Amino acid sequence: MGNQTVVSEFLLLGLPIRPDQQDLFYTLFLAMYVTTVLGNLLILVLICLDPHLHTPMYLLLSNLSFSDLCFSSVTMPKLLQDMRSHISSISYAGCLTQMYFFLLFADLESFLLVAMAYDRYVAICFPLHYTAILSPRLCLSLLVLSWVLTICVSLLHTLLMARLSFCADNVIPHFFCDMSALLKLACSDTQINEMVIFILGGLVIIVPFLLIFSSYAQIASSILKVRSARGIRKAFSTCGSHLSVVSLFYGTIIGLYLCPSSNNSTVKETVMAVMYTVVTPMLNPFIYSLRNQDIKGALRRVFSKWTISFFFNQ
Repeated sequence: MGNQTVVSEFLLLGLPIRPDQQDLFYTLFLAMYVTTVLGNLLILVLICLDPHLHTPMYLLLSNLSFSDLCFSSVTMPKLLQDMRSHISSISYAGCLTQMYFFLLFADLESFLLVAMAYDRYVAICFPLHYTAILSPRLCLSLLVLSWVLTICVSLLHTLLMARLSFCADNVIPHFFCDMSALLKLACSDTQINEMVIFILGGLVIIVPFLLIFSSYAQIASSILKVRSARGIRKAFSTCGSHLSVVSLFYGTIIGLYLCPSSNNSTVKETVMAVMYTVVTPMLNPFIYSLRNQDIKGALRRVFSKWTISFFFNQ
């Protein structure tokens, strides 16, 4: 320990972008981040203002939009700042804080997708008992459980990371404080951290994915029993948005963590991280609004109400 240098800050290498392309990518990522913020805020405002959307499905969707908004905000402002100022340092405390909130909202999205899959399962397989099964109390319990679990899991990872010692090497080959990248820099024993990651990784990623797969297997079985084409189209319309979000979220995670590549692994990790931290939160509002008649109807009602109120107040 006497020969170790205490690390007070880390250096983020950022994205593998050539210097002459910095301005182009800065504009692109800034536009994507603004779109993410505005899209998710719009869904949150519509669900809050329109009484027709005060249902379990849209309560879960509002939490997903809030999670996407925060998830993107954990990394994007720092990335944009680093791209503009070319100073990519982050303090030790700031790095652990960023890691904590990154894990919190990433894990929260995983649990919310499970709750939304259960909502779709009940809506299609037990439509006449939907309100009785998925009561407001059960929906609130699912949300509270999701928040409590994710807070505990992310806090445990952060506390275990805080106990590690870091030597002179403080360069993180990423654009944010990724947990796996930090573990590679530690010069103390990381076996406990790796064991906890392995155990809780199953809880946060594998178990939710299997639960979602099981829900859609039951949904598919129920759809096959429907003989009317209209009923099948309605079922697919009901599940299409959620399936798209699940594919985006878990597709990138599986591609990153379950399909390792020996060549250009750092570049691959960075690109895949951009997919689920930047692209997915930006696309989710469009996926849920473009083909969702309830959201479109709420937008028309809120816009009409604001327009009438504006003219009457003139």
